[in-house]
Amino acid sequence: MDMKTVRWGMIGCGDVTERKSGPGFGKAAHSELVAVMRRNGALAADYARRHGVARWHDDADAIIRAPDIDAVYIATLTDTHCDYTLRCAAAGKPVVRRKADGNESRRMSRHDRRLPRSGVPLWVGYYRRALHAFSPSAT
Repeated sequence: MDMKTVRWGMIGCGDVTERKSGPGFGKAAHSELVAVMRRNGALAADYARRHGVARWHDDADAIIRAPDIDAVYIATLTDTHCDYTLRCAAAGKPVVRRKADGNESRRMSRHDRRLPRSGVPLWVGYYRRALHAFSPSAT
């Protein structure tokens, strides 16, 4: 089977992406992290250099509108997830966003109801789902 490589753009490249998520895009089969974005361009450039990412941006639209990016990982503060998710969906880009807590999940689910009409997939990368203190039933 010949699978296409998914070319990722990452909006937000702070501490959580240093070990948990960022390096995984390069280690996964058929996956390549081609661009990162952070509002502070110097920090985005530093991240790209240290992680071998081809380019960096200080504007999310550069990731969202890039024709060579197939999907977007959103790793920013949770209060920006909804806006970035909807903007990516409007651009036809599948989204993986990181998860914060049950309250954020409930807030985003109200907004995500608009996404199925776009036909764009949305996934949540919630690495703490198995921890009781972070599970939805505990909140």
